[in-house]
Amino acid sequence: MNLNQVTLPVSRMDEACRFYRRLGFTQIVETPHYARFECPVGGATFSLALADAGFRNDAVIYFEVEDLDERVASLQGRGVEFAQLPRDMPWLWREAVLFDPGGNKIKLYQAGENRLNPPWRVERREP
Repeated sequence: MNLNQVTLPVSRMDEACRFYRRLGFTQIVETPHYARFECPVGGATFSLALADAGFRNDAVIYFEVEDLDERVASLQGRGVEFAQLPRDMPWLWREAVLFDPGGNKIKLYQAGENRLNPPWRVERREP
């Protein structure tokens, strides 16, 4: 597995996007409720999701898996329980969801080319 993405909740999307671009990350997805950034080295990404006013700071940890369905079946065979079995998502990824013992949400996913190059990709940088 490859640790690839963490999604962070934010209450002010525009301000958060400017901050991360200022740090040197390239914004590659932009919507009013979601933004994704590419790290300068290595091709890893992380994202921001707009949260309600009383949000809890819950991160979602993503691990990219090339053989998602087979990996999930193997883990189930070892007693790992999933909250969501592999499912094709509207953002063109296939995802399965489970929780670690501390309650942290983990997504095993398969995205292929759509991880860094979705059809709605943008490339915004601060000057």
